[in-house]
Amino acid sequence: MESKDYLLSELKTIEKWEKDQKSVWFWERLTRLPFKLLDKVTPKFIQTKIGSLLDELGSYIQNGGQYLTSEKSIFQFYKKKTGRNINELADLKDVPLEEMKQASLDLGGRRKNAATLQGASTGIGGIFTLAIDIPAILAISLKTLQEIAIIHGYDPKEKKERVFILKCLQFSTADYVGKGAILNELSEFGKDERKSSEVISQIQGWREVTLTFTESFGWKKLFQMVPVAGILFGAFSNRSMINDLAETGTMLYQKRRILERLEKVSSPVNE
Repeated sequence: MESKDYLLSELKTIEKWEKDQKSVWFWERLTRLPFKLLDKVTPKFIQTKIGSLLDELGSYIQNGGQYLTSEKSIFQFYKKKTGRNINELADLKDVPLEEMKQASLDLGGRRKNAATLQGASTGIGGIFTLAIDIPAILAISLKTLQEIAIIHGYDPKEKKERVFILKCLQFSTADYVGKGAILNELSEFGKDERKSSEVISQIQGWREVTLTFTESFGWKKLFQMVPVAGILFGAFSNRSMINDLAETGTMLYQKRRILERLEKVSSPVNE
């Protein structure tokens, strides 16, 4: 177990990151405009595909649906990266935080490369292949966050954990106002069962996630009207999205583990 001073230092680093996330660049605001402008002229089959994500995310919240990932593959990945034998989820709860963080970032790098190829391949067809790209990048996003959850010893098979994962997804695509609100919602998540239940009950959030997720494709829609530009921009957009998502997942799951360990080292039993 890490020392209390180390845990507090790491927590301070994450809190600084959270504060930085709440600031917003003019460019970020601007990138949300094309979605609203172009939505009126977006082909109906793309709007239908985007709408179907609502049902898919609802299914994910309830039972994991088609997006639920395999623990075994993460255990193997973790062993390959660290040499540590992991046979069950509980084995990951007490591993060093730095080890968890590095494994999460390495895994995020792999998913980032997969997303880059996905974006480039669907960019070939311009705006019409966006109907394929959006659900594909959603699948990569959910898989990435579930894998980071497992690395930190949390179980995506639990409904509560899937809610936290969707909140991470929502955070990574939200504007600065949304980021602040989500951080407030998650501040007591897992510590206070009543607060956790409130977050779950508000998971109309999966509809909010879909909205912010599709809004983040605003510029991508614009550039994918030109097929050749869509190849380059599709690759860049997907890579950037998964990079931000992996960072978000790593930071928020690190924070949960840090707070839990601080509670342990500060409890009367340990004093």
